[in-house]
Amino acid sequence: MLKGFREFIMRGNVIDLAVAVVIGAAFTAVVNSVVEKIFNPLIGALFNAESLDNAFNVVIPTLGPGNDAVLHFGAVIGALINFVIVAAVIYFAFVLPINILKKRMDTLRKTGNIDEEAPITELDVLTEIRDLLAKDKQS
Repeated sequence: MLKGFREFIMRGNVIDLAVAVVIGAAFTAVVNSVVEKIFNPLIGALFNAESLDNAFNVVIPTLGPGNDAVLHFGAVIGALINFVIVAAVIYFAFVLPINILKKRMDTLRKTGNIDEEAPITELDVLTEIRDLLAKDKQS
C-alpha cells in the first residue's frame, strides 16, 4: 500500500504540480503586495482616499438601529487589478511562449525539417541486445 502511494507521489506530474502550486502561491503573495502597497495607495490618492479599498465606498443607511451597510467598490476594483496582473503574467510568461513553440514545431513538421522518431519499444531494445550478443560471440 505504501509502495503504491510512494510511486504515485514520485511521478513527475505530481512533483511538477506541487512545485507549480508553491510557486503560484509565492507569486500571488508578490502580486498582492504590489497591488496593496503600490497601486491601491496611488489610485486612492487620485480619489482623495487613504487607499483604493477606501475609495468608491457607498454607505447605505439601515432601516433599523445599528451600523450602516457599506459597499466597498474600491476593494473590488483592487481585486480586479490583482486578477489582471496575475492573468497577464501567466499569459506572457507561460501561454504565449508555449503557443509560439507549438507553432514552430507544427511548421517544422509540415516542412519536413524535423525527424519524428518512433518511440523505442521493448522489442527494439531486445533486438539490439540480441544483435550485440551475437556480435560478441562471433568475435
